[in-house]
Amino acid sequence: MAGARDEHSLHSPFVFELYTQIIRAGESDASVFADVQRLRRELRRSRQTIEITDFGAGSRVNASRRRAVGDIVRHSEKPARFGRLLYRLVRRFGARTVFDLGTSFGLTTAYLAKAAAGHGGRVVTFEGCPQTAAVASNNFAQLGVRNVDLVVGNLDETLTRQVAAVEQLDLVFFDANHRYEPTLRYFAACLPKAHNNSVFVFDDIHWSAEMEQAWAEIKAHPAVTVTIDLFYVGLVFFRQEQPKQHFTLKFL
Repeated sequence: MAGARDEHSLHSPFVFELYTQIIRAGESDASVFADVQRLRRELRRSRQTIEITDFGAGSRVNASRRRAVGDIVRHSEKPARFGRLLYRLVRRFGARTVFDLGTSFGLTTAYLAKAAAGHGGRVVTFEGCPQTAAVASNNFAQLGVRNVDLVVGNLDETLTRQVAAVEQLDLVFFDANHRYEPTLRYFAACLPKAHNNSVFVFDDIHWSAEMEQAWAEIKAHPAVTVTIDLFYVGLVFFRQEQPKQHFTLKFL
């Protein structure tokens, strides 16, 4: 167990390197994301409305099924700093098979895809809402992102098939259904294809009591050796050469 909160109290070489060079890295490659940021600004101004099909925990901001794209981006899309973190993680671990559980409008997916493209990787991204997926597909085309497979439908029905179709999972971003039971079920579905260098990233681990409970059980799982709690997201590793340790570190 460990409770380090900055690099000065880290005694694990693996976590120290990850924290200083990946998690807290500067934005020297910001030009790579200029087109994504332009698109994000455009979407924030969009007045297009879509009909939402929501299989997850729902929105805390707007319960209406008919929503404006701009409102969704302002209230629901992950900030750019998380996309950049995922980009660096994909590159650091050379992730070639990446699963993105929760496409939304595809901005975060684009960060994953840009990173994976550098070493011939692909992203399989899952979206439950057909109209949201249609916007995401258009965004991928606008960004010239070609290494993405967009799977539309209820994740409870689509995930197992896609996991069975791949040899291994190098990185998985869990950002679909922020409830206890689905989170653990999706984790269990992906776990058989995890390997020693896989990275699982869980969004909103402190979003609710349910997510707190799910995060605690994931940390305790026998296959998990190292976890890093960045408050907004949690990183999970399966490195058998590492002792079981849990870290809480500052991200922002």
